[in-house]
Amino acid sequence: MKAVIPILILLFSTTTNQDNGEFCGVHNTAFNAGEEVTMKVYYTTLGMYVGAGEAKFTTSLEKFNGKPVYHCVGTGTTYPFFDNFFKVRDRYETYIDTATMLPVKFIRNVDEDGYKIYNNVTFNQNARTAISTKGVYKVTGCIQDVISSTYYARNIDFSKYKPGDKIPFDMFLDDEIYHLYLRYEGKENVKTKYGKFHAIKFKPLLIKGTIFQGGENMNVWVSDDKNRLLLRAESPISVGSIKVDMMGYRNLRHPLTSLISFR
Repeated sequence: MKAVIPILILLFSTTTNQDNGEFCGVHNTAFNAGEEVTMKVYYTTLGMYVGAGEAKFTTSLEKFNGKPVYHCVGTGTTYPFFDNFFKVRDRYETYIDTATMLPVKFIRNVDEDGYKIYNNVTFNQNARTAISTKGVYKVTGCIQDVISSTYYARNIDFSKYKPGDKIPFDMFLDDEIYHLYLRYEGKENVKTKYGKFHAIKFKPLLIKGTIFQGGENMNVWVSDDKNRLLLRAESPISVGSIKVDMMGYRNLRHPLTSLISFR
């Protein structure tokens, strides 16, 4: 079960490669404290959608060691029917320095069908260390975690790239560093359970686990507006496939101008 990105916090494990690149030095222009986004997870087989669970992402503005941080929380829960097959009760938290958009603390508390993990990580970005529940680890520059990378990726300026370009990053998960990337696929319209949108599409390099195959098998669409809101993620899994659609939001920083029509 090592390094499984859970079925509900399905998301792009995205971070930086070295001290330079798109994952270092950006300023947040995409989201506000107080934002809430609800995602619905569907299991698909034979072309049919079956609701499997929900994920929710919230942000608040707090203080950590006297500095302002975004406290971002992602939770995932399967519906009672799917609890009989693969019960998920996951909670991920990150504290992101508002000045650098880099994480200073990360908490993973998950229960995936009885497989439980708790890890509490404090990052020292200047010293390039991560102090976790199990020890002290050297990390690369501008290191991210699972949740912080998701919010960081929303601030990428995709106009700098052409379809096929890779945007590299490093992520710290389960006391290891993973060298990953996003492959920019371009712009297109996407129709989701919520509605039809103008969107930006990319493929994240996934970590291989017991659910996901690894590689560039996931497709992700974010809104082609200033919010860069996650609209849909889809990927094959060991049996069937998974789709995650945005189903609700509150307190977006900008108008959702990418919305073409409701379903």
